[in-house]
Amino acid sequence: MVAPSTSSLLTQWSWQPSILIGMAALTAAYAYAVGPLRERHQLGPPPTRGQVTAFVLAQLTLVVALLSPMDEISDTYLFSIHMVQHLLLATLWPPLMLLAVPAWLARTIMRTPVVSGLVRFFVHPFVAMVAFNVDIYLWHIPALYDLTLSNEPVHILEHLTFMVFGLFVWWPVLAPNHEDRLSFPLQTLYLFLNAMFMMGLGILFTFAPSPFYSAYTTVPRLWGISASTDQQIGGLIMWYPGNIPYAVLMVVRFYQWFDSEDPGRMEHEAQSHTIDSPSTKTSL
Repeated sequence: MVAPSTSSLLTQWSWQPSILIGMAALTAAYAYAVGPLRERHQLGPPPTRGQVTAFVLAQLTLVVALLSPMDEISDTYLFSIHMVQHLLLATLWPPLMLLAVPAWLARTIMRTPVVSGLVRFFVHPFVAMVAFNVDIYLWHIPALYDLTLSNEPVHILEHLTFMVFGLFVWWPVLAPNHEDRLSFPLQTLYLFLNAMFMMGLGILFTFAPSPFYSAYTTVPRLWGISASTDQQIGGLIMWYPGNIPYAVLMVVRFYQWFDSEDPGRMEHEAQSHTIDSPSTKTSL
């Protein structure tokens, strides 16, 4: 079997009904919640420009990860591209979605006792960190990983768990309601610990002596990349780019922590008034 050309691969867009229906349902739910539902019950102000932008970027992330040729390449040929796909779903889409949700919408959702109880349990920092990282590690066990490549329902379940547990793990640092977030010092520590889990898995793949997944050893090699090199690249992607969201927010929180400890700055901010338009702000 001969590896397909790059031009041929770029035409391999996926139009799976489950993905299209899921994205359409999410878009419709968001539009209804921040539009008619909000207006009917006077729940709060309209979403800011930044929140709407975050939602659009979250949807575009799903397009790139699940509909673009990335999906075909990752499922059939390259482990490294599969790692990019997983990182888009687990570490980029969730924070964008949390930034898209107005605080009043989060409070409205949490008013339902059953929903509130479940969410409060899973967004506890310790539970969220353990659940998210155990989920990531489990799905990369060779038997389960190979199963996802041959069984589409299992593959869909894998992606959904990445996204849902991703929302939980980012909640303590990006919850729409600021009172649900950890303090700046604890956020810094929390982000550091999460980054260590991702780095550990990346190191494992980078220095493994042989490929873990049989599915990638029996297919034509794209662009002359061997299965072993492909796995090493995938490990490096998890090790470095995979930790960029954690590292960026960790630096932001560290400086916010530093600023919050400056009495002069706090007094100055307490006496000043903001001139920013609320329609353009998205709070990190």
